[in-house]
Amino acid sequence: MPEALNFLREMNNKGLKPNVITYSTLIDAFCKEGMMQEAVKIFMDMKRVGLSPNEFTYTSLIDANCKAGNLSEALKLKKEMFQEGISSNIVTYTALLDGLCQDGRMEDAEEVFREVLETGISPNQQIFTALVHGYIKAKRMENAMEIWKEIKGKGFKPDLSLYGTIIWGLCSQNKLEESELVFSEMKGCGSTPNHFIYTTLMDAYFKAGKTKEALNLLQEMLDNGIEFTVVTYCALIDGLCKKGLLQEAINYFRRMPDIGLEPNVAVFTALIDGHCKNNCIEAAKELFNEMLDKGMIPDKAAYTTLIDGNLKHGNLQEALSVEKRMREMGMELDLYAYTSLIWGLSHFGQVQQAKILLDEMIGKGILPDEILCICLLRKYYKLGYLDEAFELQTEMVNKGLITGTCDYAVPNART
Repeated sequence: MPEALNFLREMNNKGLKPNVITYSTLIDAFCKEGMMQEAVKIFMDMKRVGLSPNEFTYTSLIDANCKAGNLSEALKLKKEMFQEGISSNIVTYTALLDGLCQDGRMEDAEEVFREVLETGISPNQQIFTALVHGYIKAKRMENAMEIWKEIKGKGFKPDLSLYGTIIWGLCSQNKLEESELVFSEMKGCGSTPNHFIYTTLMDAYFKAGKTKEALNLLQEMLDNGIEFTVVTYCALIDGLCKKGLLQEAINYFRRMPDIGLEPNVAVFTALIDGHCKNNCIEAAKELFNEMLDKGMIPDKAAYTTLIDGNLKHGNLQEALSVEKRMREMGMELDLYAYTSLIWGLSHFGQVQQAKILLDEMIGKGILPDEILCICLLRKYYKLGYLDEAFELQTEMVNKGLITGTCDYAVPNART
């Protein structure tokens, strides 16, 4: 790209004036390389010498800003286009709608979509797909399905991306039967599902307790020559572990390198969780160490899984050691980690330490559920700390953490 700037300087040095096409081509090239500062510099220079940007110039900048997440700047450029009397084209609208939907700004996206319709431009499939994806992310599945019906009503043949988006959305809403219908429709239209669609549906089957159907999809992938990805293996291993099929999960895990795939942190975490839940805490620790030996950096989920596993196997000190290491790595405890630690400390009678964590948790805006609060209160009561139990219960009631009368969780605390 430095050659492009040199070319522009050379033209100016020779007295040749770059025209709108030259400037716009350079701006587009810099935008596609992600070099926004250079693109904006040329854009400003273009206007400084009296040249008016055209729809291609603006569209390049709008698209690049949307992809970079600079939506306010993209909308500003769109407004500038309008003020300059330059009409937006389908490419401009597609870029803008895709960016807004990706960012969850559905009200702005709907306004732009209305403008598309008002200008008489026929929306393309990419626009419809962006809207569907945006509505699903915003948990507005009904709106997504309305767009889906409109697409089919207009005679569009949905592509794999759109089919995958709809199936993902339905699965995320636990609408498995509807996702199966879309899956069957897709295959009936001659479209071959890709690994993303198979993995999405397989994961949904596992979560619904339909292990047989999930494994049937796995076999179908093999029969159709669909390559497995790390994400596929992660869903498979996690699903098998949660059904107690630990050995099968281990077999698939060890088979990954044979097909050129290396387990990532998510795969290790799924298997560590499976070992913890199947009373194999030592093997879980070995897997955690194997992950470290491979140079991987465990994420919050991996640490929290090992904390919870150690606590449930009675290893309080090891759980606290993992928590310490987690904090040293600069990771914040989440709801799951706090809940596990407070439960574990309460279980082992360390209620003061549990209360410190509870206060820390609430101070960070992470609210415990009522079951955890009652668990801690009853431990105070059981250990004979009646005054502290009563005071804590009153505090919890006042903060809305538990409901009921003062003897709800700690009966006869004052007697």
